[in-house]
Amino acid sequence: MLIIKEAATLVGFSELRTKAKQILRAMGKTTVILERRRKPVAVMLPVEKFRKMESLLDWVEDQALGLLAKKREKGTSRKNYLSLEQLKRRLHLARE
Repeated sequence: MLIIKEAATLVGFSELRTKAKQILRAMGKTTVILERRRKPVAVMLPVEKFRKMESLLDWVEDQALGLLAKKREKGTSRKNYLSLEQLKRRLHLARE
């Protein structure tokens, strides 16, 4: 196990099996990066921190999609939209 800075600890998969308790304790204080053959492959962090990150990413995604929708709405005139009846006729779904 190697602490690379205060906020992260590198751990090899083989160490995970033998030092699980130590690593779980470290995870409470730092982010644990799991390595295989000296390459990072996974990150372990407390569930609460993960939930906060996930919530923040959802919020950012919602904001980005909202801005995109507003931008599209401004650039689109009503004449580009079809009514439901027009769409049915175009798709040959309407009864004549």
